[in-house]
Amino acid sequence: MIPFQFNIDIIDELEKALPSYKLTTPNFVIDELFGLKKNLKGKDRVAAGIALKIAKSPKIIIKDLPLKDNESVDEGLLRISKVLATNDIELKKRAKEKGIAVAYLRQKKYVAIDGYLK
Repeated sequence: MIPFQFNIDIIDELEKALPSYKLTTPNFVIDELFGLKKNLKGKDRVAAGIALKIAKSPKIIIKDLPLKDNESVDEGLLRISKVLATNDIELKKRAKEKGIAVAYLRQKKYVAIDGYLK
């Protein structure tokens, strides 16, 4: 939901930071964003709608990957990711502990990478 919050073209910034990677998202993230858009109000709802629109962009490949039984979206992302794009502090910490590189927005204007790209 960063593009709405900071008025940034996050896809363009991710492509610059990760030129040899294809941007992908699992369908369970799309489902979560749809649920947020449906259930939130005000600015959060608008942000979720923009995030959903961006996630469905032709530049992003949506992969049909199911969550395991009782697995949260965050746990699913940690299970499947090689590089994880997030600004969620707890999720970044958990990803780093698992050796997953993390792409995140720095200074509200560009993407930085923590960790080693494989």
